Amino acid sequence: MKEISRPRRAAALLAAAVTITAFCAADVLARSYPFGPRTRSVNDLGNQYVPFHAHLWDLLHGRADGGLLVNWQSGYGSSFLPDVGTYLGSPFALLVALFPRDEIDLAVYVVTGLKTAAAAAAMACLLLTLRSGRWWAAGLLGASYALCGWSVADASYNPMWLDGLVALPLLCLVGEWAIAGRRRHLGVLVVALAWTANFYTAYMATLGAALVLLLRLLLADLPRRRALAAAGRAVLTVVLGVGLAAPLVTVIYFGTKHAYPGRVRQFAPVAGEDVLARLLPATYGFGSPAVYVGITALLLALALPFHRAVPVRVRAGWTLLVLAVTLSLQWAPTHLVWHAFATPQGSPYRQAFVLCGLLVIAAWHALSYGPPDRRALTAAAGLLALIVLGAGGSDLVRAFAWPVLMLATAGALGGLALLARADAGRRTRLAGLAVVLLLGTQLGETAATSAVATRLRLGHLDDYAPWGQRQQRQADAVAGADDWPRYRTDPGREQTVGNDPMLVGGQGAQYYSSLTSDVLSRTLTALGGGWTSRGRSVQSLDNAVTDVIFSVGARVHSPPDPHQKHVPQDGDRVTVTRRDVPPLVTVRTAPDRAVFGPSPYRNQELLLGSRVYTVPRLAVHGDTGKPARGGRVGSGNAVTSPAITARCPAGTQVYLWAPHYSGTARQHGAGATARFHFEFPRNRAAMAPLGPAPASGRLRIELTPERPGRIPGGAIGCLDTARLRTAAARLKATGATEVAVSDGTVRAQLPAGSKGIAVVAAPRIAGWRCATGGGPARPAGEYHGLIAVPLDGTAGTAGTSTSLTCTFHPPGLWLGTAVGGASLLALALLVTFTAVRRRRAPGPSTTTPPRERVTTAL
Repeated sequence: MKEISRPRRAAALLAAAVTITAFCAADVLARSYPFGPRTRSVNDLGNQYVPFHAHLWDLLHGRADGGLLVNWQSGYGSSFLPDVGTYLGSPFALLVALFPRDEIDLAVYVVTGLKTAAAAAAMACLLLTLRSGRWWAAGLLGASYALCGWSVADASYNPMWLDGLVALPLLCLVGEWAIAGRRRHLGVLVVALAWTANFYTAYMATLGAALVLLLRLLLADLPRRRALAAAGRAVLTVVLGVGLAAPLVTVIYFGTKHAYPGRVRQFAPVAGEDVLARLLPATYGFGSPAVYVGITALLLALALPFHRAVPVRVRAGWTLLVLAVTLSLQWAPTHLVWHAFATPQGSPYRQAFVLCGLLVIAAWHALSYGPPDRRALTAAAGLLALIVLGAGGSDLVRAFAWPVLMLATAGALGGLALLARADAGRRTRLAGLAVVLLLGTQLGETAATSAVATRLRLGHLDDYAPWGQRQQRQADAVAGADDWPRYRTDPGREQTVGNDPMLVGGQGAQYYSSLTSDVLSRTLTALGGGWTSRGRSVQSLDNAVTDVIFSVGARVHSPPDPHQKHVPQDGDRVTVTRRDVPPLVTVRTAPDRAVFGPSPYRNQELLLGSRVYTVPRLAVHGDTGKPARGGRVGSGNAVTSPAITARCPAGTQVYLWAPHYSGTARQHGAGATARFHFEFPRNRAAMAPLGPAPASGRLRIELTPERPGRIPGGAIGCLDTARLRTAAARLKATGATEVAVSDGTVRAQLPAGSKGIAVVAAPRIAGWRCATGGGPARPAGEYHGLIAVPLDGTAGTAGTSTSLTCTFHPPGLWLGTAVGGASLLALALLVTFTAVRRRRAPGPSTTTPPRERVTTAL
């Protein structure tokens, strides 16, 4: 046992060391965080994953508002368990607790590196399990897999996907255990861990491992009964493992059912030259399959069909499997199977890591039978030349890729040729030189490929600064004003990332997740809110009426983020405005049941229960100064600045609602400049304040469009702040006298005699149940998107219930718990049955997994 474990341990350590070295060296070359001034927080890494890990840090240190069930900091109260399963289920995520809170970017970077290294170690162990061979070769190919193009180009800024990279070799090991009839219980736990860490990529990894298992059974040439028994053990292991993960998996499934619908995309395969290009080092393209595994592994995989030392069935089997999976990436029906029958909104090749794993396993079979001879290596070099020739027409092969390709090819061919000569003559020094050359080539080309991806991503995707002075000022301002749950503190409309409340604290409307609820997005949109990511990244709304409705008693105001290229530097002062607002739970004696209409001002009044706006008629003057047809502005041939004219009562607060306008707006001669950002279909601009109306009441709002847009009728709202204060005072007087919030529970004491409905200023997401007094809990009602609970008072009769309790259970949790419990019981029975059987059996009855052994000198 020690003889088996020692090479695997050495291979795993080498693979992890090479991976970490190349991982960090790439960021040194790219001058990227934490080794340079360039940020690595691009796209969802900065917007989602770093803030989610920051919230996890707060949870682990007892500083978060909410718990595993409800995140009270985001979206005015969002279901958090589906987010845990989607973004934070990996055990590696817990490591962020060991870092200081203001080093959360470094914590995520370290977690990303450790996941990548773990994938390398797992693949190295798998290779030596599939077939004995040189431990250093297994380590080299393990690093090739972990640093594949998919890993460095796509998953490095989607760190939860890296759990799938780790899962694939582990699930293949589970398949090997199923063939041998060993470690069944450990296999179940491995499957459960993989599906808990990230079910999305675990699903793809499970499909990949199933293909590997089927090929292994075919190549093993086992009797049908034994092969079926092995397949049955594997299926049972997966079923029990997924069952144990069901409490999270079912919650995520139902969470997606209640999420705001994203864009439906049709799959369109990329050109063949782009697929070939992504096999080569130092290439990058967002929408193409990143299947680079290093020139050494690629040459070995290409040499496999011509390697005469490898049995014909092994050569044919692995070659055909690689080709079949490659074609499946480009065919729409199999594309849908790989992605759980839903085309992703982003890159359509998220399963590419499975193909990378198969290429590496094929390369291992070519090397473990002995280095390819001259004939096989020449054929592989010829195929590589054809790949390069075919990829030459792709725009993804940039000028700097050619020297990296030539050096990597020379190093790989030289190293493999030296290895073949050393193996033939048993020359240890020559073999050592070959190892150094191959490892050096692997390190160099992978670091260059990763550095290229890091640099090019910055030009293709949005990017965000790591934690710095801006975030620290915001966090300090929020902490100084926070008094949750007496009122909410919103971190502000001038967002730094899409999940500011999780990053800098407070309890705001902002929330960005794949599971952003439909009711939250639609409610805030009806109230004049803006969003990005096609409605799944809702933004804070700087509006006095919605602050009263949602009990926002403190609001932070920051200058625009200077890191964003489209925003100018505007000082660094952070201020806080306070407002006397009702409590989180209010009572509506005569609720207005009218449905939301097209005007956000009237919709706000419906939720508030009072008329506070004047919505005047307006005129839009286009780029030429003439009335604009349909309110269209920004035609691109401006003669004069477009403008809006209207009349508001003197002293009222002026708001502009222009969801389909991108640019700036400013009251003539007064007020601050407001920015609007609309880009169909990704972005919708939020309502913005423009300052008080002048004494004359005549408004002229000057527009500076960035692109063609439209100003709707009823775009201007004139808010009577005195009426708003009266409405807020009335809601406060009749609202709850005491409110307590803990994770998934809201408790409130109501004034005696309350009647009508109690409204909780939180979105009525699925899973809320409420009870008044000592009555039974029932599914919560809805009042214009918020939680509503009928009180027992009727018209002319005062109510007797003076308490309200609302509890939240994520949809699918009970079902998942039941399935998980049944799986745990089945696993316990299986353990007991196995133990009793072993006690009665005369000796162990395990089967050695099918693999060939070779004697190696090194």
